[in-house]
Amino acid sequence: MAEKKAADKNLDRLTPREIVVELDKYIVGQKKAKRAVAVALRNRIRRLKLDPEMREDIAPKNILMIGPTGVGKTEIARRLARLAGSPFIKVEATKYTEVGYVGRDVESMIRDLMAAGFQMVKQEMQESVTAEAERRTEEALLDLLLPGTGKKPKEPPQSGAVMRPVGTFALNPDAANVTGILGTVQVGIPTMRSHTEEEEREEETVSEEPSGGAEDAGYGRASHTREKFRAMLREGKLEDRTVEITVNQNPQFPNFEMMGGGMEELETSLSGIAGFFGGGKKKKLVTVNRARELLIAEESEKLIDRDRVSDEARQRVEETGIVFIDEIDKIAVKGDRGGGPDVSREGVQRDILPIVEGATVNTKWGPVNTDHILFVAAGAFNVSKPSDLIPELQGRFPLRVELESLGKEEFLRILTEPKNALIKQYTELLATENIEIDFTPEAVEKLAALAADVNSRLENIGARRLHTIMETLLEELSFEAPDRAPAKVSITEEYVGEKLSGIAADQDLGRYIL
Repeated sequence: MAEKKAADKNLDRLTPREIVVELDKYIVGQKKAKRAVAVALRNRIRRLKLDPEMREDIAPKNILMIGPTGVGKTEIARRLARLAGSPFIKVEATKYTEVGYVGRDVESMIRDLMAAGFQMVKQEMQESVTAEAERRTEEALLDLLLPGTGKKPKEPPQSGAVMRPVGTFALNPDAANVTGILGTVQVGIPTMRSHTEEEEREEETVSEEPSGGAEDAGYGRASHTREKFRAMLREGKLEDRTVEITVNQNPQFPNFEMMGGGMEELETSLSGIAGFFGGGKKKKLVTVNRARELLIAEESEKLIDRDRVSDEARQRVEETGIVFIDEIDKIAVKGDRGGGPDVSREGVQRDILPIVEGATVNTKWGPVNTDHILFVAAGAFNVSKPSDLIPELQGRFPLRVELESLGKEEFLRILTEPKNALIKQYTELLATENIEIDFTPEAVEKLAALAADVNSRLENIGARRLHTIMETLLEELSFEAPDRAPAKVSITEEYVGEKLSGIAADQDLGRYIL
């Protein structure tokens, strides 16, 4: 209950304005798209506060993003899901085909989403039991390093007379079945209890000690040694010592391809068979450091309830899951085309339609209802148009947002403003080789102008052009970095011109490199 209240409080913090502010930290521009997804997310938060009867009738407002490649469509959806803590999956519409063609079943996107949700909830629950898992792991490591020291001495068996029953006889057979009258009496004979061989061996071991408290003394010495090892273990002095542990093995089935849409069901069945037979156990010699990792994972797995994880994941997927369908324009059928591969494209649209409208998909974690999953579709639509999609599918994406092409000003901001801007990334990467690089403002502006110019003359690939330009600019320095370290390199406008201007001017060469 406390966890749910905390989650609700975090969701309340995500006002549309706050959502846009968070997205601005990673994505430059595209205000319309950010506002649209912020409102869609806030509406989902509002819906969860309604009465269950009203809540069921409110469908999510799915979004269709229209814009060229490299302008931030995928990044907006991914950051939005991470911000809301929602299960998220990105799929390409082109990898799905209708039944009868080679490809994946469209329902597999929901199975993938459920797998992502299960993993998310499982990780959260494992983090909540980390302290207990670490405590158990420490005890297990001490048992491996000092076998037998963790067991307390057993209480010695009590010897003496023991009553052993031999039978019963009736005092009054006629009154045996009358309530409240003693009808039968159990009788027995006293016998002297004899110790088993194992108990006799334990007594012989104890008798070797000179005093009656030898067991306690021995246990005390073992306990003292165990505590010394515990301190050494916590100080990291035993990390390289080798221990033998027993790990569980899961059977692996060979990978193979299969035509048709039943592959996911077959995979689910095979995983069920694997779980039924089990993989047995295997002994491994590993260091204490590696053993700790394996044992923590094993103990965390024991401490969580998989059924509870499945239930929580299924609920989270159904209420807050987000599916991003990219390249949806590639399955649109142009009005002046007919036959050929377009038959398959329209078939994919018709197969996706019931998933978006609302259906129940069977997964290995149980049935998942898609009525309230948010679908965000995206495409460049430079060849086809949104109106080329089948009308039923168009109607399931009521919110349509056009993303703007990026120019020099946007490239300049992308290079410097975001939390993990490109220049920061390359600076940190080369700093690991003890190479300090410094970009002058003029150099950064030159890079932005060059990216905009190449995009205008060649294929417009948006912000991805910056990656190709940065790699070409720093290729020589990255190659020679280990040999030149330590060094400080200033990236000036002249440096950029020397490395890139010739390539950018030669369109034939730039076509292959940039």
